[in-house]
Amino acid sequence: MNSEKKRLRVGVLFGGRSGEHEVSLASATSVIRALDPEKYEVVPIGITKDGRWLVGAGAQNLLPEVLKGGQRVILAGDPNTAVLMPLDDNPARPGLRVDVVFPVLHGTFGEDGTVQGLLELAGLAYVGAGVLGSAVGMDKDVQKRLFRQARLPVADFLPVPRSRWEAQREKVLRDIQRTFRFPLFVKPATLGSSVGMTKVHNRAGLPGALDLAAEYAQKILVERAIAGREIEVSVLGNEDPQASVPGEIVPHREYYDYTAKYLEEGTKLLIPAKLSKGQVRKFQEYAVRAFRAIEARGMARVDFFLERGTGKIYVNEINTIPGFTSISMYPKLWEASGISYRELIDRLIALALEERREKARTKYSIELPPGAGGALDAGKA
Repeated sequence: MNSEKKRLRVGVLFGGRSGEHEVSLASATSVIRALDPEKYEVVPIGITKDGRWLVGAGAQNLLPEVLKGGQRVILAGDPNTAVLMPLDDNPARPGLRVDVVFPVLHGTFGEDGTVQGLLELAGLAYVGAGVLGSAVGMDKDVQKRLFRQARLPVADFLPVPRSRWEAQREKVLRDIQRTFRFPLFVKPATLGSSVGMTKVHNRAGLPGALDLAAEYAQKILVERAIAGREIEVSVLGNEDPQASVPGEIVPHREYYDYTAKYLEEGTKLLIPAKLSKGQVRKFQEYAVRAFRAIEARGMARVDFFLERGTGKIYVNEINTIPGFTSISMYPKLWEASGISYRELIDRLIALALEERREKARTKYSIELPPGAGGALDAGKA
């Protein structure tokens, strides 16, 4: 019984209202299977595509079953309870408390700061970036502006609000043609996993690409296409982040789209990437600087381009909740750097608890001396 009490109760949060829902299930399944049962009690928490929260019982490796038949719950933004309360007609049914939440949510309503805000209100420790880092990490336009401010190299890009595209289609097309040469990429500015992304080779392909991206986000991002190698680096830490060895993605398709990532085999992951020592140091330095530029915490994967011909390095984007299956790039890079998948999960949970302890040191109210309330009220008047 004592060993049971010592185990941390980890809520693995997966699914979600996003185009990356299915990707999340694959990542969460791997995380749950790797959690050491001697250290952790796993609570699978699924979010359906329409936003219902469900807790599984005895179906920890069958996450689709959790989404179909789990107990419906709600997490109240109240730090005095911090429990998953059942939504049923039985007032005697107790709530379920967790010690730390491991969000394995990708995309909208999971990786963008919304869930992180709810977890903050509930006073819960959770793995990964906070509200600010998550929100910026999801918005590829804002993160690129911060990267530029941090003097990190980024390729030319142009944000296009959906409302502007719908109201001024011809003007937007002219602006894009004045700014870029073909080919170029068009994608939703606030989504990942290459959902809604198109490589455009000529003007005729632009309207359809912009329409597709507009289906998935209120802001569209147009970017210069970089001909070169795709390099990725994993980052781990809070105040003192560390970078992994770099790896390389060699897609079997024209570029690394959703199909190449998740639906077809053939893409190669080269770990470590064949780079000079100087290039390795530069990629690692840029990865840590990008991590700090958006004030990330816990984990992130930073994606780069190494331009063919010039040898220039460009920061493409940062992912604050990267793919987390055992064969995903983020854990594979750490495995090549000497940290096993299971140990990586241990470290991320420890970082989450460390961050919660640090936040607990912060004062959120002013302690007034006796009799000061009246003076304060007078000042307001």
